This record gives sequence, C-alpha cells and structure tokens, in this order.
Amino acid sequence: MTTGYLYHEMFGWHDPGTAAGLFASDPRLGIQPLQHFEHADTKRRIHELIVVSGLIDELLRIEPRRATEDEILRVHDREHVTRIRAESERPGGGDAGDGISPFGSGGFDIASLAAGAVLEAVEAVFAGRVDNAYALVRPPGHHALPGTGMGFCLFNNVAIAARHARYRLGAERIAVLDWDVHHGNGTQAVFYDDPAVLTISLHQDNVFPLNSGRVEELGSGAGRGYSLNVPLPPGTGDGGYRYAMETVCLPAIRRFQPDLVLVASGFDAGAMDPMGRQMVTSDGFRRLTELTMEVADEVCGGRLVLSHEGGYNPAYVPFCGLAVMETLCGKKTVSDPFLPLVAAMAQQELQPAQRDAIDLAAAGLAGIEGRAG
Repeated sequence: MTTGYLYHEMFGWHDPGTAAGLFASDPRLGIQPLQHFEHADTKRRIHELIVVSGLIDELLRIEPRRATEDEILRVHDREHVTRIRAESERPGGGDAGDGISPFGSGGFDIASLAAGAVLEAVEAVFAGRVDNAYALVRPPGHHALPGTGMGFCLFNNVAIAARHARYRLGAERIAVLDWDVHHGNGTQAVFYDDPAVLTISLHQDNVFPLNSGRVEELGSGAGRGYSLNVPLPPGTGDGGYRYAMETVCLPAIRRFQPDLVLVASGFDAGAMDPMGRQMVTSDGFRRLTELTMEVADEVCGGRLVLSHEGGYNPAYVPFCGLAVMETLCGKKTVSDPFLPLVAAMAQQELQPAQRDAIDLAAAGLAGIEGRAG
C-alpha cells in the first residue's frame, strides 16, 4: 500500500492574526489580543509527529503546486477570486468573507497552494502512483461557497478537486464524505443540484453554520437525493460515529458507486476540541478511515483522497492525524498517550438519542440511484 502525503511549510504561514479565538482584538470591547482558533500549531504538529515517529519514511512525499485561477473558477465566482487576490496584496491582508476568517498578505498564494495540493493528490491516485493520499493543507476549505469564503475557508479545496476529477481525469461520479465536526455547507452548496457528486456530511447538530446541515437538506432538481446530512447530538463518541458510518455513509457510497472517494478530514470531532463537543478518539478516527478504505476498495479500486479541514486542539489533534495516516499506509508507530483517558470517558458507546438521529438520516438513502445497467 502506497500512501501519498502532501504538506508544505507555507501552510504554516497562513496568518489569521491576533484574534481572540474568533474576534479581532479591540480594547473598547474588552477583547485582548490572543490567537485565532485557526492557527498553525495543529497542522504543524501533525507534520512534525509524522516525521519524529518515523511514519514519514512510509509515505510518498508529493510536492504541492498552486491551483490555477481557471481551476479555482470551476467552483468559485470570478468576483470572489478577484477580491481574495486583491485583499491578499494589501499590507494588512483581508477576510474570507464572514468577518471571522482573516488572512494576511499573500493569503491568495497560500490558499491556491492548498487547493493545488489536493489536485496533485487526486492526480497521483488516478495515475496509479499511489493507492491513496492525504493532503495536510491550510487554510481549510469545506465552508467556502461559490461566491464567498467563510468559516476560516477561502477556497473549497475538496470541491475544486472533485470538479478537476470530473472534467480532467474522467471521473463520472464522486462521493465526498465530510467528518469534520461542522457541517460541510460549502461543498453541499456547490453540488446541491448535481447528481454526479454525492455529498455526505457527518457533523455535530447545529454548531456551525447555524441552521445548516439538517436531514431535510437532500439536494434540489436533478441533484435531489444526492446530499445527505447526519447531524449528531453533542457528546457523540466512537460508537455513534461508527454506527453512522455503517448505517448511512457506507450504504450511501455503495449505492452511488463512485469513481473516487474524497474525504473532508477534520479532527474537531475529537475529544477535548475547543470548536466542537464530540468525543471521538484517535482509535475512532482510525476506524472511520478503515471503513472508508474498505468501501473505496469495493466501489472504485481504492481511489481515496483525504483533504485536511479543522481540528483545533494542538495537543490531541496530532495523534488523530497520525492514526489516520498510519491506517492509510498500513503501518503503526507511536501510541496515543491520551487514548486511555479519552476512551474511558462516559458514554463512548452508541446512545439511544444518537441512534434515533442516525436512523432518521438513513431515510435519505432511498434517493440515491446507482449506475444504470
């Protein structure tokens, strides 16, 4: 098993400034300068753990490239791309579009490198140079809408990669599985009326964006039935996520029979994350990866690419990322020192309210049609 790995030190230079979590410092409001939630530490520490653990020797390093403007424009409006480029040239940078997603000078270049890294990963998988790939990119992408960025995302990396696979690599159907704790609203919006792309979002119910990601959001027009949402109650752990995968996500992908599986891989559903209230452990993410690999093997010859999204606990996220990449390449290195603590937390097993929510979402499977013939 050969796993491609894409990372560039430039991703650590994406600069969200000195916001106090979400909000710009302002002494008139009592907001002291601090650190934006989407700072570099979690991604940098994932990469460094991969190197120090020795796992880097088991991965095939692939050099990222910048996505071209034409590639970005397959998903985003020209006005949005032009604005991000212009604000990127300013000394103080700009904002993705929602007022809580700042970026520094040169942010356009870093965001286009993140999108291009995922394109390179997809190309490597389709060319057979690797069996699967993980793009450890920053800034993230799954909240970015065609006309604006939001939720720390400038460009929608996964959506750009899906369009590239469709228009350049011959993929007829693509499944996007999003296990970030927040709803993958941007990816859903891009493909909401497109029956060639199945989007599945596994997220904490109504955490971000507000009033987004309900089970009733099933797509529109020709895309009706090809958008699935699994909103989970706060406190869902490994048992609930595993049940959601087995009950909704895997059956949906099997029905759809895609040529490629893309994963929006956020670790903010992990225990102790400041941006979510779920309890998934590194072993839980390991199992999510195993199940996704199994279904990719069944339906599309194992073609699987993961693009990094959220995850904001710099102490714990690296062990979740390591677990996923160990699983992709079939190697084991260091053990998660937090696992005995987080795995023993109460109610890691499936709870009745979680089962009810997942079973309700499973009704959406009826709208997915497989390939003709």
